[in-house]
Amino acid sequence: MSAQEERRALTSRPSLYAHVLGLLAAEPDGRPRAGGYPPPEEPSPPPGAERLRGKKAFAAVRSALGPLLSGPCTRAAVEAVERRLAELPVPVGALVGAVLSLPLDDESTARALGRRLVRTGRDSRSVSVGLALMRRLGEPEDVPSLRTLSRLRNLAGLAVTALEPLDPQTAALRWLDDRIRGPELRPLVDALLTGAVAEVRAFLVGRAGDVRLVGPSPARRIAEAVGLVGLLRAERVDPRLLAQAGRLLVRMASPRDYQAEILCYGDAVESCDALVRRATALPPTVEHAAVLLSLAVDLHSGPTRLLPWRDGQCEQLLEALGALLTSPAWEGAFAEPGQDATSAVRQRAAWLRYTSGLLFRTPGPPGRLRIAVLSRDPADAEPVEARVLVDGEPLVPALFGRGAAEAPEYLLDRRALWATEEPHEVKLAEAWCSEGCCGALRVTVVREGDEVVWRDWQHPARLPSGDPAPVLPAYRFDAAAYDAELARASRSDGWSWPARTAGRLIGAGLREDPGLLARWDARFLHAGADTRDPDTTVLWFLYRPGFSEGTAGEDGPWLQFVWRLPDDGAPPAERAAAALRRLAEEDPRAYADCIAGSR
Repeated sequence: MSAQEERRALTSRPSLYAHVLGLLAAEPDGRPRAGGYPPPEEPSPPPGAERLRGKKAFAAVRSALGPLLSGPCTRAAVEAVERRLAELPVPVGALVGAVLSLPLDDESTARALGRRLVRTGRDSRSVSVGLALMRRLGEPEDVPSLRTLSRLRNLAGLAVTALEPLDPQTAALRWLDDRIRGPELRPLVDALLTGAVAEVRAFLVGRAGDVRLVGPSPARRIAEAVGLVGLLRAERVDPRLLAQAGRLLVRMASPRDYQAEILCYGDAVESCDALVRRATALPPTVEHAAVLLSLAVDLHSGPTRLLPWRDGQCEQLLEALGALLTSPAWEGAFAEPGQDATSAVRQRAAWLRYTSGLLFRTPGPPGRLRIAVLSRDPADAEPVEARVLVDGEPLVPALFGRGAAEAPEYLLDRRALWATEEPHEVKLAEAWCSEGCCGALRVTVVREGDEVVWRDWQHPARLPSGDPAPVLPAYRFDAAAYDAELARASRSDGWSWPARTAGRLIGAGLREDPGLLARWDARFLHAGADTRDPDTTVLWFLYRPGFSEGTAGEDGPWLQFVWRLPDDGAPPAERAAAALRRLAEEDPRAYADCIAGSR
């Protein structure tokens, strides 16, 4: 089909907005189809549609659409947009990205054109441009059309993004409907879609385990879709709902996502405040203590601390949680478990005691720098972080926000943060997906006389919110106070558990005597607890032929091994000593598992 024939076919098509309205009107029960509607068949993309990307795509979009975004908004302008888009060799994703970053000289004209494209656009490319403009310029009157187009599967993501600041509850429900298919959460989504209030309530008070498993993004959308802050402000609130609200708020602050979802939740401040004020209604159980303490961890040094609090409000909530959890009524929740308790129960109990002591019973040391080794509830399998606070503010969520702070084994045990006159680079955090995907936060640490300086920051150019990352100055610390704080943080090991402690001791032994592995042409990589089995200690090492003689090249053959040491009941120090003796006497390649390497 020629370009002229494609345009002729396009002009005979109804708008996508009218198409969805027709589908909705045809539903026999008047309810939209769960999961949305498939898009209608469209003309084939323009020749070479995948050719232009990046700066070239931006330049092409700006040249084609820029003049139309500042001229009169007429039917002819809409047709011109469709005509130019049909011939523009730019894929839809790059097209939307370019429109989101285009300078807009006349916002009212661009808004009017976006509205026309949303309602009259006859293909996904032109409607996507309209939705991108509505994402930037939308107003409350645009909500009905955005709700309608969010029913079309190929446009749902962009329509929901445009809806979020205008109607977060509907946007959240559409997001959940579009993405949730599993049996754990789908009943909740279906109940919300049908307005089954009793079923929604039953889910919220009875599915604690399911909510613990959801990711940060679904947790935020669930809170928005159910109107969580309104439920917490009700005259009478079921304690089970209070606990569930706490779990959702903690999940939103998890670093296992591309951004801290708690910072995107518009009702976060009000929800946290309402929950803490009603927390006295919770029975003093281990489960409830874990929920409240996890929330306290994030109020102390997680992304939750960065919310737009009123002066002193965050500190007041943290103080209120401390007063509650350290009161005599809650002593039983922090007690040592019985001898027949499982290792998971013991680990959780130890975490409760260590974390409450660090947050509520140990005054913070003076000085600019504070290192707090913390984690949320270990039952949620969240990472242990060596959180860096400068002047009381958490550095990683404020400057990076894409993942957790580095582990204490790296920043403290391996002395990465220790400063010498020789500058060295330190990785403070890595994106949850990987550094190669979404970057890392790095800084150069050097000692200059009686000061320690952090300078030459490296981080992604933009924050997860899309805002430009701040230009970071050099941070200067008094060297004596700096050394004292690192020494204090290194002495604390209450955050660890037997398998992890054994791994740390093995790692310390191999750093003190690298020859234990070098004699086998091997180099130590890491030792710790298995993420899937916290009771198992794991040691990773790299084998390179000729390493012991200094003839192994970086480009030469290699193998990576992992040695798993299940818990045998011995104290961590004995397990570590036995492991080091075996490494000294037997080639570890004979009993470790090869997991990667050269062919």
